Amino acid sequence: MSACKRLLHFVKHRSLWTHVRRNVTTWSPVGAAFNAAHHKRPNVFEKNVGLFGVPELSCPAGFQAATEKALKNTERLVERACSCPPGVETVESFDRLSDGLCKVADLADFVKVAHPDPAFREAAEKACIDIGTVVEKLNTNVELCKSLKILLESPDIVAQLDPDTRRVAELFMFDFKISGIHLDDKLRKEAVALHVKLLDLNNEFLVGSHLPNRIASSAIPEHLQPHFADEGSFIQVGGLHADSPNDLVREIAYRIYLYPNADLMECLDELLKCRYKLAKLVGYDSYGHRALKGTMTGMNASRTAKDFTMMGNMKKKLNPHNSELMPWDHPYLSGVLRAERYNTEPSLYSPYLSLGACMEGLNNLFSQLYGVSLMSEHASAGEVWSEDVRKLVNLMQQNGLFNVSFIYLCVCVFSQAVVHETEGLMGYIYCDFFQRQDKPHQDCHFTIRGGRQCQETGQYQLPVVVLMLSLPHPTKRAPTLLTPGMMENLFHEMGHAMHSMLGRTRYQHVTGTRCATDFAEVPSILMEYFATDYRVISQFARHYETGQPLPENMVARLCESKKVCGAADTQLQIFYAVLDQIYHSQPQNHTTTDILKEMQQKYYGLPYTQNTAWQLRFSHLIGYGAKYYSYLMSRAVASMVWKQCFVQDPLNRDMGERYRRQMLAHGGAKEPMLMVEGMLQRQPTMEDFVDALVSELNLNFETFLMDSES
Repeated sequence: MSACKRLLHFVKHRSLWTHVRRNVTTWSPVGAAFNAAHHKRPNVFEKNVGLFGVPELSCPAGFQAATEKALKNTERLVERACSCPPGVETVESFDRLSDGLCKVADLADFVKVAHPDPAFREAAEKACIDIGTVVEKLNTNVELCKSLKILLESPDIVAQLDPDTRRVAELFMFDFKISGIHLDDKLRKEAVALHVKLLDLNNEFLVGSHLPNRIASSAIPEHLQPHFADEGSFIQVGGLHADSPNDLVREIAYRIYLYPNADLMECLDELLKCRYKLAKLVGYDSYGHRALKGTMTGMNASRTAKDFTMMGNMKKKLNPHNSELMPWDHPYLSGVLRAERYNTEPSLYSPYLSLGACMEGLNNLFSQLYGVSLMSEHASAGEVWSEDVRKLVNLMQQNGLFNVSFIYLCVCVFSQAVVHETEGLMGYIYCDFFQRQDKPHQDCHFTIRGGRQCQETGQYQLPVVVLMLSLPHPTKRAPTLLTPGMMENLFHEMGHAMHSMLGRTRYQHVTGTRCATDFAEVPSILMEYFATDYRVISQFARHYETGQPLPENMVARLCESKKVCGAADTQLQIFYAVLDQIYHSQPQNHTTTDILKEMQQKYYGLPYTQNTAWQLRFSHLIGYGAKYYSYLMSRAVASMVWKQCFVQDPLNRDMGERYRRQMLAHGGAKEPMLMVEGMLQRQPTMEDFVDALVSELNLNFETFLMDSES
């Protein structure tokens, strides 16, 4: 089929839903790509283009070649940055230097956790360490820093820089400062050594925090053993089993999974000591002070107490012989209360939420808000790491149609330089959505390649991202059906992806989600509001067999159910955030477990369980060290943006354009609070943020009226 015919075929069949006889639902190309069972295409004669189209990565050994190539290029760019006259070229050289290293490190960071082949994972992990070590050395390279310092200390030169270039220069200088560039040779080497040590400790803790614990089978009642993985004479517990209706199963899982591991405890202690020592070495009072540089920076106690009372009453109702409310009860009982009060059993919703329907809903939403559409594209041989990975291309509509040349570019082999100066092709999203053995059970977004304006070619380097979920595979009888929670997670992660896609920053150092941590979650949390608004859901939620729409009162009940125990859920997040801050403040004369116990008693409300160490499963301490509060801050900002800008009309194109222009387009190239002020067109106060969180708990009595009428 020619490019023109492909274009006409796509436009002709763009309607979200069409029905043939017997109300059997048919799909647009995007929906079909995700609802149909994936069949492996014969590729005997196809050349292996390598992971993500990187030729070197056709085999695990290619990571070493890619690393060596990046490091060789690094030497050349360092020399250029140090020798060129101070100005824009200096900053561009720094950004190209960062880009070259990130292209290997970011890709390897994903492969080391997601690739099914252990050889690929091991090679990727080594690449991460090798690149990370070089980055830490560059951050203490005196000559490199000197070239940037000359630029920033020259008022005449700085005055000639555009705002983005100036901010990126300042961010690079900040990286130098927090790495100890201002120290003498001896202390600077000590800072580098601490950074390198932290790389190892971070990896050790991250891996250990996800490893299962095991216990002799004889220690567990025989009738409960089938609930856990069997390992000969042992059972293996790899999670909290928080959704189990059996109190004893939840308790056993909680006590075993959170049982202290001495080696991991020592690793965490050493990690926190190293972070504090590094922060003090480079001039900060604590690691928390260092981490919060450049970011945006009590809930209602009576509501929290009421929530725990409700859960306690439910525990008495379900288990009158053991009615004390315990930490392992919170997730399950809050779910029971939601289901009982609002009848939100997931199986009632799933038939309306096939994966294909949800992807079409996202496609339609993006089309109306931004003029952007998603298209599915076949991956080349060796380009993806699993046969069930789907590849999306992101296109910007122009006057309601697509530019034919962009369609042509979309079907080119990915290893070619598929870039363009205009807003046609926006980037690539690889969708790793389905469960498989050894795949991490976590929903997340990975940046594989950041966008940037390539001064050397005059073209824009298109962003590449991966969205990773853990959804069930489609069957012969039904497509993949999502629970409401799965659907919301899909929208959340797609929010991150569109942040990457719609940003058009000049520099990759600040592209997309490479911004302040407490701002990075705003676009994804905002998408959760779209995911629960009937005006959005009604455009795609159809029963996969009958084509019937999801009733409005079911959507309303789902929204209200989220507020059940909402204060307790928020209080739990506050507890996590406070614990994170205490761990990264001044050294404590207590163990991390003692601190956990004290903070849990003070900021949560449920008792600490002896001989448990939840902090050893707190993997966010690595990526969000001293920044876990970001989730609360981002939720407050997203709530304010939704209520002020989208609640009246979630599909308003003008507001979508303002949102992209004021918030998504800049990545980290603009101060986060300035982006928020630009969107809200006012300067919010800390009281506004707190009020926004509290207002999320207010009930909407129209839901009860709607239910009574129906």
